[in-house]
Amino acid sequence: MLRQSQALKLQQKLSPQQIQLMKLIQLPTQALEERIQEELEVNPALETESQVDEDPYETDYDNSEDEYSSDKESDEYSEIQDVEFSEELFDDTPEYKLNANNYSADDETYEAPIVARQDLSDVLQEQLALRSVSPQKEHLCKYLIGTLDDDGYLRRELVDIVDDLAFSLGIFIEVSELEDALRVIQSMDPPGVGARNLQECMLLQLARRPDTPVVRTARALVDRYFDELAKRHYSRMMQGLGIDEATLKSALDEIVRINPKPGGSATQGAEPSQAVVPDFLVSVLDGKLELKLNGRNAPELNVSREYKEMLTHYRQAKGFDNDQQKEAFTFIKSKIDSAKWFIDAIKQRQQTLLLTMSSIMRYQEEYFLTGDDRKLKPMILKDIADEVGMDISTVSRVASQKYVQTPFGTFLIKRFFSESMTNAEGEEVSTREIKKILEESIGEEDSRDPLTDDALAKLLKDKGYPIARRTVAKYREQLGIPVARLRKTL
Repeated sequence: MLRQSQALKLQQKLSPQQIQLMKLIQLPTQALEERIQEELEVNPALETESQVDEDPYETDYDNSEDEYSSDKESDEYSEIQDVEFSEELFDDTPEYKLNANNYSADDETYEAPIVARQDLSDVLQEQLALRSVSPQKEHLCKYLIGTLDDDGYLRRELVDIVDDLAFSLGIFIEVSELEDALRVIQSMDPPGVGARNLQECMLLQLARRPDTPVVRTARALVDRYFDELAKRHYSRMMQGLGIDEATLKSALDEIVRINPKPGGSATQGAEPSQAVVPDFLVSVLDGKLELKLNGRNAPELNVSREYKEMLTHYRQAKGFDNDQQKEAFTFIKSKIDSAKWFIDAIKQRQQTLLLTMSSIMRYQEEYFLTGDDRKLKPMILKDIADEVGMDISTVSRVASQKYVQTPFGTFLIKRFFSESMTNAEGEEVSTREIKKILEESIGEEDSRDPLTDDALAKLLKDKGYPIARRTVAKYREQLGIPVARLRKTL
C-alpha cells in the first residue's frame, strides 16, 4: 500500500560558491592559472586588468557644453556611430595593440624549461636501420624493441613472444630465431639494452669493456657469484675465486660503474620536465621573517564594464519587448553573478593561504630562520587548524601540492608537518629531528662494519631518544637507507 507523509529534515549542504572555494584552495599556482584561463574563456563578463585598459581607438570626451555645443559635431558623431565596420578594416592593426600582459614589471616570473629528446624505441630503431639484416629478422627486432620496458629490459619470456607472433600476426618461428634477433638488439647502444635480467645486463656491459684482469674478475663475480655479490658476502667471493681483498675491491669498483637501467640513459629528458613554481615566498630581513604570496597567485580580475552597463540598461527599461530581451537579461545577469563569485573566491583563497602559511611560519620560526631540520617542532594539521580557526580539511587543502620558497631551498609545505615523540627528558620532539640524527649516525659509521638496527636503537637511546628497533627500521626505510649488510664496503 502506498502512503504519503510529510517529514521535517535538517540537512547541511555546501553552496556552489563554497564548493568552488574549496576547489580553488586546493589548486597550486600553475593549476590556478589554468583554472582562471578556463573561466575567462567561458565567462565573457570576467576580465583581467589588462583587458580593462583604455581602448586605443576610443577617445575620452568631456561632457561639458562647450565641447558638444556645436550641432555639427554632434551630427558627425552620430554618423560615425551608424557606420558598419567590416573586419577587413582592422587587418592592419599593429600586433602590440592586441597583446595583453597580465603581470607588472615587479612580478617574479618562473619559466618552466621543457626539454624533449628521443625515447629508447627511437634510438634503437635508428640503429636498426643501419644494420644489414634480413627483412624477417628486422621485423622481429622491431617487435622486440616494442616489447622492451622503460629501463631497457625484456621482461617477457621468448617462448611467450613466439606464441604471440604465431597467434596475433601469423608469424611462425623458432625460439632460436628470436634469440638471434635479440642478440642484434643487445649489440646496440646503450650497452646492456635488451637484457632479460640484471645479471645479463651487467654481463653485457662488462663484455663491452677492455679485456683486463680486473674486468675478467668482475665478469667472474657477476657470472658465478651473483647471489653472494648481492648479499655482500665478500669472504665467500674471495675464497671461491682465490683472490685477495685488493683485487676484489678493484673488481667491485668496476662493477659499481655498471648502469642497472640502460634504458634510462636513452630516455632521460624524453618527457617534459617542469620547474617547481613556489606558491609562497619566505625571506629573512633584519632577523625577521617575511611572507609573500607568489604574484602569479593574485591575478587582477574584474567584472566587465560593458556587461554591467548592459545590465543597467535592461533594469532601467520598463519590461521586455520580447522573449529574446528577457533571455539576454537572464544571460547577462548570470554571467555577472558568476564572475563576482569567482573573484570573491579568488580573494578568499588568497586570504586563506596567507593566514594558514603565516601560522605555519610562526610555528616553525626557528627552522625558517636557521634552516636546521632539528629545529622543526612537532606539528600536525590540527595544531594549525586550531590556531587559525579553520577546519582540518581546509588546512589540508592549503598544504596539498603547494611549495614554499625559503632561503634554504624550495620545499613542499607538508614537509613541515610531523608527529611528535617524547625524549628522555620528557620533551616532545619531531620525528624529523630523530630521522636527521639517525641519518647522521649512519653517515658517521664504519662502512666496513655498519651499525645494525639494534645498534642504532641503542645509539639513539644513549642520545636521549628511546625508540624501539622496529621504529628505527621504519625510519631507516623512509630515508631510503638499506640494511647494515648492504651498506658494508671494503
